[in-house]
Amino acid sequence: MPTPGPSAAAWVAGARPRTLPAAISPVLAGTGVAAYDDGAVWWKALLALVVALALQVGVNYANDYSDGIRGTDADRVGPMRLVGSGTASPGAVRRAAFLAFGVAAVAGLVLAATTLWWLVAVGLLCVVAAWFYTGGSRPYGYLGLGEVMVFVFFGLVAVIGTAYVQTQTWQAAGVAAAVGVGAIACAILVANNLRDIPTDRGAGKITLAVRLGDSRTRLLYVVLLLLALVALVTVALATTWSALLALVYVVPSLRAAVLVRAGGVGPGLIPVLQLTGIAELLYGLGLLVGLAIGS
Repeated sequence: MPTPGPSAAAWVAGARPRTLPAAISPVLAGTGVAAYDDGAVWWKALLALVVALALQVGVNYANDYSDGIRGTDADRVGPMRLVGSGTASPGAVRRAAFLAFGVAAVAGLVLAATTLWWLVAVGLLCVVAAWFYTGGSRPYGYLGLGEVMVFVFFGLVAVIGTAYVQTQTWQAAGVAAAVGVGAIACAILVANNLRDIPTDRGAGKITLAVRLGDSRTRLLYVVLLLLALVALVTVALATTWSALLALVYVVPSLRAAVLVRAGGVGPGLIPVLQLTGIAELLYGLGLLVGLAIGS
């Protein structure tokens, strides 16, 4: 009798839904920039959201697969991993990752066809970066470059790209918004890697947190949240003061920063991930609403 596969709930958990604000927030912020320029195209915004969500889910499954086959997830503190826990086979998780990347590719092709075809190259680069974060023989996530990838692709590319496919113009406010969103997205990864320093070091996964050590990683987390504040003020100066509605992100950010600076470890840092994800979502939503009403 065949062994039943993972349940739907297990696949949802493996997709790590708490990381999805990192995909939603840049699309909200980029659409806000487009709305301020009176160029918002809502169906393109929705397609950009599909691309971002599918890429995020694909990254999560790809990381699950690559870390699982390397044994990095053998002793995890955080959320359940499908391969590491034995819930799903490596092949099944790899197929799920490529299915998600396929969804992103289809939505991205529609955006490219209705905007400019060179965007196909940008989309391909995003998929390659997503896979080789922990995949391949020399994954850059194991070399301390994960935060760079997150800042570039879930900050700069996602926000500026979302605005561009709607307006086909470049705005300074879009760059500032992208820096702010990227900084908070990086803070999510920093908090995750801070929690995993002991297990990552033992598994040979040399993340930026492992390189910096505990105390400097905690400082970096706070600096990233402050960078998001500076970026937000820059957006407001370049556009409208109603963009400061995004300051609502400070509420969960302060709570998270207090937990980080208090020296929480292991499971004690899981609420930090949740709070930082909420902060990023509020940041993007605040920019969308603030820039739309101030246009």
